Parts: sequence; C-alpha cells; structure tokens
Amino acid sequence: MIHPDTALRFINDIVGHGVVATRPIPRGTITWVQDRLDRTFPVEEVATFPELLRDVLDKYCYRNRQGHYVFCWDHARFMNHSFDSNCLLTPYGVEIAVRDIAAGEELTNDYGCFNIIEPFQPCEEVGGRDVVQPDDLVRCHQIWDDKIRRAVTDFPTVPQPLHSLVEPAVWRELQAAANGTGPLASVTTMLFVDA
Repeated sequence: MIHPDTALRFINDIVGHGVVATRPIPRGTITWVQDRLDRTFPVEEVATFPELLRDVLDKYCYRNRQGHYVFCWDHARFMNHSFDSNCLLTPYGVEIAVRDIAAGEELTNDYGCFNIIEPFQPCEEVGGRDVVQPDDLVRCHQIWDDKIRRAVTDFPTVPQPLHSLVEPAVWRELQAAANGTGPLASVTTMLFVDA
C-alpha cells in the first residue's frame, strides 16, 4: 500500500501519470509496503498469460529476488523513475523516503532496484547514468545502501501511517538498524539471479 498522503496525478505528456505527495513526507517515512492485496505472479505463471497481460505486468510490476512479478493493487504502480529518486525499495518489502518530499512533489523510484529484464532508457535527466540496466542492483548498491542507511536514522522519529501493515519482525529490524543495534540489509539481497 502506498502512503495515504499521496494521489495519482497527470505529470506530463512524456511520463503520463505519477504519484504526488498531498502533504509533506519526511525522510525516513515508509512510503510503500507490500501488503496482502498486492499480487505476486511466479514467472512460470506469467509465461502462460496472453501477450497483452504480459505487457501489463512488464510495465507495472517489479521483480522480487525470486524473479516473481509483484503487481501493486493501488496507485503505487504509477510511480515514475528518477536517477535521483526520493524513494528507494528496501530488502524489507517496504519503500522509504530517502529525502524530504514536499507537498505537490512527485514520488519517484530508481527502476534499477526492480530487477528489470531489458535496459530502460528514461527521459533525460542530469546526472551520471542515462540508462537503467538489469545489473544496477550490483553496480549502484553502495549509493542506494548509503541513502537508505541515512534515511533509516530518521525512521523512529517521523510519523509512520503504514506501520500497521509492516510485519513486526521487519519493524524490529528497521528499529534496530535505526538505533545502531542491528545491521541493515543491502539492496544486493534483492537481486534476482537467473539460474
């Protein structure tokens, strides 16, 4: 489930719709939780779908460490890519704001975290990367781990409206990472490696 202080809005003719904050969302806030309404499709099942359905899954899903397609039931599936995203997916089945997000600002992800199959050429952005690659979890993990680590320090001190959807064990792990009594898993643990 996406953070309740968000809405689906038309962004522009290039990216179409996106998710926008309706109120400020501080760094360290959980912005999305994989919940019981999200659907997970094993790759073997997806292979049996008609091409039209596979196209929908290719566009609106991310792939988890097992290679399964995760389809978000709400408007989280409309979050757009940015190489300087303000949210990042974590190995805990939650996404976190890695910097403060202002009211009216679009929430963005770095699609490199999503185990993409083919390289993806997004809209032009200022920065070092210009193509999202299937191996970005390996190539960019240090940057993403650092951003998540800094954001997690704020995790206990900001409102967490999605708290009730986070598994208790995950909540404890995030609390321990925030206060320095436990490790923070690297995003590399999300990498799907095709056998």
